[in-house]
Amino acid sequence: MRMGVTDARVLAAANAVDRADFLEPGQRAFAWQDQPVLIGYGQTNSQPSLIALTLQLAALTPESRVLEVGAGCGYQTALLSKLCRDVYAVDIVAPLVERARGTLARLGATNVHLRAADGYLGWPEASPFDAIIVAAGAPRVPAPLLEQLAPGGRLVIPVGPPEALELKVLTKTAAGAISEAALFPVRFVPLTGAHADADRAEAGLSR
Repeated sequence: MRMGVTDARVLAAANAVDRADFLEPGQRAFAWQDQPVLIGYGQTNSQPSLIALTLQLAALTPESRVLEVGAGCGYQTALLSKLCRDVYAVDIVAPLVERARGTLARLGATNVHLRAADGYLGWPEASPFDAIIVAAGAPRVPAPLLEQLAPGGRLVIPVGPPEALELKVLTKTAAGAISEAALFPVRFVPLTGAHADADRAEAGLSR
């Protein structure tokens, strides 16, 4: 696996989940190529190495309660289900949520809670979360997600203009302060919904 992924639990989860199970028949030939794959509705599933690195950066434990924003086809959700105690996964595209729900149920992922909603707002009634992973580019870090992060928790999110997204890790201290590290440039589909669009308009950005 590329990108310096060394976490044994992440690597084991990646080996245990077949990405092809989450793709449409016409895309399954690309399942184990290290590249993004179209999943419909203008969305993509990121390359496996980037997904694995994201999970490593989130510093997950078997007891973690995790929020995933941008569940898409459910592939990353399935990996999270093997790494964490509870996974709360959100996607704004309802048909993708229904497809992911069916696949995850068929594969026996019993610790996943999945719903169609605007991920910018998180899942407040299930918070706080030990980790939050965002699989879409945001113009700035959504305040609701920081509020829903537990002390000691990590938020992994691509942030910035569409042409200059950076993967960032934000950590909340025990006192509630936020530290931020910008890692490297990435490409993601945009975080959508009224709140993300308002942030873009305020910043003078487009999708």
